[in-house]
Amino acid sequence: MSMLRDHIYSHDPGGATLAGLRKQAHVVGALMLREAIANHGHENIGFFWVVGEPMLLTFGVMAMWSMTGQGHGGEIGVIPFALTGYSYITLWRHLVSRSIRAITRNATLFYLRPVRFFDTLIAGALLEIVSIFTAFLIVYTPFMLLGLAPVMHDPLLAVGGYLLLGWFGFSFGLVIVAVSELNESAEKFIGPLMYITLPLTGTFTMMDWLPGKAQKFLIWSPLVSGIEMFRGGIFSPDVPVYYNAGYLVTCCVVLTALGLPLCRYAQRHVQI
Repeated sequence: MSMLRDHIYSHDPGGATLAGLRKQAHVVGALMLREAIANHGHENIGFFWVVGEPMLLTFGVMAMWSMTGQGHGGEIGVIPFALTGYSYITLWRHLVSRSIRAITRNATLFYLRPVRFFDTLIAGALLEIVSIFTAFLIVYTPFMLLGLAPVMHDPLLAVGGYLLLGWFGFSFGLVIVAVSELNESAEKFIGPLMYITLPLTGTFTMMDWLPGKAQKFLIWSPLVSGIEMFRGGIFSPDVPVYYNAGYLVTCCVVLTALGLPLCRYAQRHVQI
């Protein structure tokens, strides 16, 4: 039977490729399950905190803005603004932070023959993307049913913006993997750099609220395009949003093309 399968694959490269992809998909799924158990196991509050953290933040922002009398004009409410901003910045922060020294951290897994370095990166990124978006939906849905958040009028735009951020964070993380492994001192600068670049994420404001000069500058930030898409699919259609999906996709492609060879180079030169 094994000889027959090998004979078929030798005359059908497509079948062999499909089988290989299916095998790696199983590997990625197993790695996601392993990490989910490690991060959200039974000995801590687990996945509840992924949901509870945005809830606590949203209630805190609501209380603070209520006491100070601040709010957002137009059709934007405090709850959807805080939830979308928190979910977005959390995904960006987690994707980048988990990329630091990723080769060294996952070194023990490389002794398993089916596991490749790229599998560990994909599994970790997919777990973050799925868990954070699930937490967002769990928190967002009750607020929507209570009329405290708008009905998502364009789910495709919202999910598209979120997934593009996931791709951008993953591709940017590839570069961080290589830099942090090749230069240990770089790890100390990545955290402060993330805080410095917070204004470039668009988390704390909408493009429409900014003056023209600031808009022309921030539109070049891929993160801003992503969050404007994400919020544009959730907020009322009357809320103007500014994004360039083509530019964001181009940035993702360029970073991926740059990050993959850098990671391979780092993997060859890092002693595990």
